Amino acid sequence: MTPDVYDLEFSDTALTTYTLVRQSWLAINRYAEAKLAKVGVTPEKFLVLWACRDYPGSLIPAEIARISHRENQTIAGLLNRMEKEGLVQRIPKRKGHPFTEVQSTAKGRKLLAEALPVFRSVVTDLISDMPLPKQKECQQWHRELRDKALDKLHMVSGSPAEGLTGKPVEFQW
Repeated sequence: MTPDVYDLEFSDTALTTYTLVRQSWLAINRYAEAKLAKVGVTPEKFLVLWACRDYPGSLIPAEIARISHRENQTIAGLLNRMEKEGLVQRIPKRKGHPFTEVQSTAKGRKLLAEALPVFRSVVTDLISDMPLPKQKECQQWHRELRDKALDKLHMVSGSPAEGLTGKPVEFQW
């Protein structure tokens, strides 16, 4: 099979690194898209459904935007489509709850149950056989790169929502 991606080596090492990081992300995402498409879900919809199930506390559109590194209006459009498909419902603001909450429907929960093993196979296929020290090194390197990019955008990374500080968000397989 002929690769559809060039393995480019530039005279500027930083440019080669950037290109490999970008190509890696695009290839990983394409692989995830192809696998998840078999059960009828996109990676973006999958993430929303997973967050609806496992996010501690009320899940609001702004939090989905932060989790997914997307703009609020992009998430609004995604939620509109998912609501039309019957995968999620938005609970309007009400007394004591100043924000619109997002919850999955029975149909959304069923789709998530089908998609989770598929997504887990993506992670297993691509990462699980990497030695743990190498995974930790990769995580550290990517955190540094992400945080530097966010700093340049005048944004900060951090823990989700108040009250969850210092605790990892436990997404369950």
